[in-house]
Amino acid sequence: MGLINKIFGNSEKEKTSQKVLPWRVLTSLNQLDEINKLSQEKLVVLFKHSTRCGTSSMALRQFESHYNIPDDSVYMYFLDLLSYREISNEIAIRFQVLHQSPQLILIKNGKTVHHASHYHINAEDIVRFIE
Repeated sequence: MGLINKIFGNSEKEKTSQKVLPWRVLTSLNQLDEINKLSQEKLVVLFKHSTRCGTSSMALRQFESHYNIPDDSVYMYFLDLLSYREISNEIAIRFQVLHQSPQLILIKNGKTVHHASHYHINAEDIVRFIE
């Protein structure tokens, strides 16, 4: 089994080492007002995820595995866009970004300061926008 684990990975080890990020789940349009207000204090990170898309799942796993920012540095929001497409549509309007999936959007002072989608999503990009 040692050779198989080296080739395919040890699922038990991967499960125990997985990070848990301080996501706030976006489920209401009213939360967009909250995001706008909170973005006046510090950076807001929005991650839009499609639960049926393999690319989106891979981008989320990669983002979470490379994320290494103190919890008190940013506010983090997660959107299941298949369940809450109307919120995704409103994000596009309010924050002036074309809808993508998966998508990372950084909001500061009520405005989009950075956005990326698919394989361009990179957790390290967040550091540039933290004061």
